[in-house]
Amino acid sequence: MKVNRERHERHERHEMNKAWTETTIGEATAFTSKPRGLDLSAFERVPFVPMELIPQSNTYVHDWMWKPGKDIRSGNYFEKGDCLIAKITPCFENGKQGIVRDLPTDFGVASTELIPFRGRKGLSNKFFLLYFFLEATTRSQIAQKMEGATGRQRIPISVLKDWPVSLPPLPEQKKIAAVLLKIQRAIETQEKIIQSLRDLKKSTMQRLFTYGLHGEKTKRTEFGPIPESWHIEPLGQCCTVQTGIAKGRKIADHEAIELPYLRVANVQDGHLNLAEMKTIRLRALEKERYSLQDGDIVLTEGGDFDKLGRGFVWEGQVPDCVHQNHVFAVRPDKSRLLPHYLAYLVQSLYGKTYFLKVAHKTTNLACINTTKLKGFPVAIPDRREQKDLVHCIRTIDAGLGFHESKKSDLQGLFKTTLNKLMTGDIRVGDLDIDVGEVET
Repeated sequence: MKVNRERHERHERHEMNKAWTETTIGEATAFTSKPRGLDLSAFERVPFVPMELIPQSNTYVHDWMWKPGKDIRSGNYFEKGDCLIAKITPCFENGKQGIVRDLPTDFGVASTELIPFRGRKGLSNKFFLLYFFLEATTRSQIAQKMEGATGRQRIPISVLKDWPVSLPPLPEQKKIAAVLLKIQRAIETQEKIIQSLRDLKKSTMQRLFTYGLHGEKTKRTEFGPIPESWHIEPLGQCCTVQTGIAKGRKIADHEAIELPYLRVANVQDGHLNLAEMKTIRLRALEKERYSLQDGDIVLTEGGDFDKLGRGFVWEGQVPDCVHQNHVFAVRPDKSRLLPHYLAYLVQSLYGKTYFLKVAHKTTNLACINTTKLKGFPVAIPDRREQKDLVHCIRTIDAGLGFHESKKSDLQGLFKTTLNKLMTGDIRVGDLDIDVGEVET
C-alpha cells in the first residue's frame, strides 16, 4: 500500500509540474529602471533606501529615509510596490530583500547594491518571485555565480536574467505566495511581541535597580542612582573570578582529554545559546581549574560597546563543560548574593554604565580585564529582595523564551514549506486560501 501511495504522489507531482512553465527570471521579471528625462535634482526630497534598512528573510521593506534630490548622485530607481533584492555578498546569501509597500511617494531611490524588480502582468506574481529568491537552495546556487574581489562579490544582472525558473499558473503562484505570506506575518507578530517584552524587561530592570521593590528613596552613585538601603561591595569581595582556557596549546596525547567548552558565541546578552557546542583539548589535571559550576555567571570580556558585560547564569546544562579564555566565570558567595540577581544587575543600565566607563576601547569595540571585573561595585539588597526582584524579571524572561521558541518554530515551518512549494513537493491547488492581498 505504501509503494502504491508513493507512486500516486509522484504521478500527481508529475502531472502538476507539466502545467508549470519553464522560463527564465529575465522573461518572468520586469527589472525597474529610471524613466528617461527624470531629473532627481528637481525634487526637494526623495525617499532613499540604503542596504541597512532592508530586512533579512522577510516580506516587506518598511523603512526609508529622506534625501534631497540634488544630493543623490547614484542609486537605483524603484517604484512603490517593487521588490528590492541585494546583489552583494553576504547580503544576498543572508536573504536581504523585500517589497516596498509603505512609501509616501510613487517612487524612490535605493542603494546601487539593490536590484528593483516586479512580476510581469499576467505571467508572474512578485510575491512568488520574491519567495523564489528566498529559497535556500536557489540562493546558494545563484551565490556561486558571484563575481568580483573577495568580500565585495556581486551577482551580475546577466546571471539573474538567464536564471531558470519554473512558473506555476498565475492563480497557483498567488496561492503559494498567500501560504508563505501568512507564515511570514505570524513570524512578524512574534517579533513584535518579543520586542515589546524586551522593552518591558529593560524598563522593569531600570525601575527595580533604581527604586527597589518598595519604591525607596535613592542615593547617587557614579553609575546611577540605587535604593538608599542597598550597600555596595566590590565584586572581588563577594565573588571569585575564574579565567578560561586558551585554544591552540600543545598537549601531549597521554595527558590530554577533550571536553565541551563554552565559547563567546554561546554567550548572549541575557541568555545562553547552546545549540552548537564545540570541544577543546586540555590536560586532565586542568579539568577542575577550568570547569564551570552550576550558578556561575559567564560574561564575555569584550565586544560591541552595547554588549559589554554580556552573559547570564550557567545552570549545568552541559556536563563537564569548561570555558574559553575570552569568557569569565564569576562565582558568587551564594550566602550573600544570588547568581541570577548578579546576572540581572550586570545587564542593567547601572552595570553597563560601569563596564563602558572602565573598558579599554578601540574603534567600535571595548573589552574589560579581570581587575576591572573584580572592581565592579555590586549594589546588594537583602536576600529576600534579591529573590523577589529576580522573580519579577524571570517572569518576563519566561515570556521571551516562549515567544522566541515560537518564532523559531515558525521560521522552521517557513523554510520547509518554502522549499516544498517551490519544488512542487506539495501543492496548494485544492486549498481554500484567500489571495486578496497577494497582488499580480
